[in-house]
Amino acid sequence: MRNTARGLLAGLVTGLAASGVLLGVPPAMAATVGPVTDDIGVVRIAKGAPIQIGGYWVLSGPDTALGLDERRGVEIAMKDAGDSLLGHPLKLVAEDDGCNAEGGQTAATKLAANPQIVIVLGPACSSSNTPAAPILWQAGITDIDTAATAPALTAANRKPEYDGLVRTVFSDADQGKADAAYIFNVLKARRAVAMHDGSPYAQQLAAVFAANFKQLGGEVLSTEAVAPTDVDMHPVLTRIASEKPDVLYLPMFIAATAQILRQAKDTSGLEHTHMFGGSSLAAADFIEAAGPAVVGFQIGYPDLSPEAMGQGYPKFVEEYKKAYGEGPISGFHANAYDAATMAFKAIQAVAKTDDAGNLYIGRKALRDAVFATKFEGIAGPVACDPHGQCSQLKAAVFEFTSADPKTYGIGKNPKKVYPPSH
Repeated sequence: MRNTARGLLAGLVTGLAASGVLLGVPPAMAATVGPVTDDIGVVRIAKGAPIQIGGYWVLSGPDTALGLDERRGVEIAMKDAGDSLLGHPLKLVAEDDGCNAEGGQTAATKLAANPQIVIVLGPACSSSNTPAAPILWQAGITDIDTAATAPALTAANRKPEYDGLVRTVFSDADQGKADAAYIFNVLKARRAVAMHDGSPYAQQLAAVFAANFKQLGGEVLSTEAVAPTDVDMHPVLTRIASEKPDVLYLPMFIAATAQILRQAKDTSGLEHTHMFGGSSLAAADFIEAAGPAVVGFQIGYPDLSPEAMGQGYPKFVEEYKKAYGEGPISGFHANAYDAATMAFKAIQAVAKTDDAGNLYIGRKALRDAVFATKFEGIAGPVACDPHGQCSQLKAAVFEFTSADPKTYGIGKNPKKVYPPSH
């Protein structure tokens, strides 16, 4: 399977190179199809045929809840749209990206190879979004990111191959700043160690935190790196303990963070070190993996309280429970719902129908319509800046209160501890 994926990717890149195009802006494929002329191509959807919406999220492995929660958000948005748009049924074509670079390449290559994919939603992880977005944009496909938060994805200096990417989730440029402020001002920590797993999400968030913590007057003793698959964390924890930090900042994923929490409990010198994690850890699977060590562990997270979310959020949560028999299993379902809504609005803005009932969507026109779309989403206001950042962070801190995975529920376990509710 992996060799096949590499072959597909190599074939796509070779084909682009042969036409004189490397990873940058989409190749010039100006076309007139039916009533639509577009600079980079037109999707024709026959009368009665589905509008195919691509998606890619982590749908297997320890971080499954993160991606599945977003897929469910999209499914509810489709249901709320009547599972149809402009007289055509809606069809979600979802791929599992494994929350890693190779999976992102594979998922994007499969989606890009389907000429009927109109637009793509996702992913959950910056590790997969970083290589995937350029592949999709080479095919002229706009990608609305639902939870990948690495600052570089929407930075002012991002490269042209990311021109087709927008996101309905915040940037970790804001999350890292908020985490540093809480740790310095509320926890009163002055000495910190940051840790990452080499992923774009963790590495960039750790760097943003460190820069802001120093600016506030704190000292970053070191930045440590582990692999996502590392099992024995005692050597790195022993080294960290010798530095005597007030806080260990852990913006990583479930497996590695759980190992660190469990092993920190029996590492001499870390008894009074505060542990603080990131938004990828809000899941029942994390509670199960970390065990008793999870109690008291805090994470920087978007505020999902009703007063912080959009007006339609409570209704959405009830729909979610009715559809899946449980409450939201992670925290970015609303961002995914808003991404789907944005896609539907943009399609409606540019699509044209001929006398025979066939639908035509210009790819460049759709991309421009996505950037121009503004509305009140269920996660809050959605409006894109010129670099594709369409949502802002409402920061909060949550704390795990029980080691029983059955007690999981955002707002309960983990519960919001900051800012205080009024």
